[in-house]
Amino acid sequence: MTDTPESYCKPSIFRYLGIMIYDTLLLLSVLLFASALAVGFNALVNNANAIESGNPFFPLYLVTISFIFYGWFWTHGGQTLGMRSWKVYLVNGSDTNITWRQAFIRFVVGIISWLPAGMGYWWLYFGKNKQSWLDIMSRTRLHYSENSQSKPLSRLS
Repeated sequence: MTDTPESYCKPSIFRYLGIMIYDTLLLLSVLLFASALAVGFNALVNNANAIESGNPFFPLYLVTISFIFYGWFWTHGGQTLGMRSWKVYLVNGSDTNITWRQAFIRFVVGIISWLPAGMGYWWLYFGKNKQSWLDIMSRTRLHYSENSQSKPLSRLS
C-alpha cells in the first residue's frame, strides 16, 4: 500500500461488524468441512466410532484450522474475504503484508479480546491510542481505503 500515515483511515464500527459477520459465516463453513473430514477419518480408523466427547485434540484441530484460515489470508494480501468486501486491509507498521508471527499474535490476542465482554475490541474506541488490543500486540493495524483495488489472492488470480 502506498498510503502515508497521514492518510490512514480507521474502519467504522459498522465495517468491523460487517467484516466479523461475513468472516464468521465463511469460517463456520470451513470448520464444518474440516469437521466432516475429521469425523470421516476417525470413522475409518476407529471402525465407525464417533469422536469421543472430551477429546482434547478435536477442539485443538478446529482452532488450528481457524488460525490457518485467518493467517493465510492475512499474510497473502492482508485481507480476508470479508475484508475484501468492505475494502479494509491489515498492514504492519511499514504498510506491508504481515508475517506469520504477527498473524499468530493477532489470532491469539483476538480470542483473548472477546473474553472480557469484547473489551479488546472496544479499546479501539475508548483507549488512549485508539488501537485495539490486537493492533497493539501484533503491531498491525486495519486500514480502510474507499478507492482501493483488492490484491489478488494468489498468483493465478
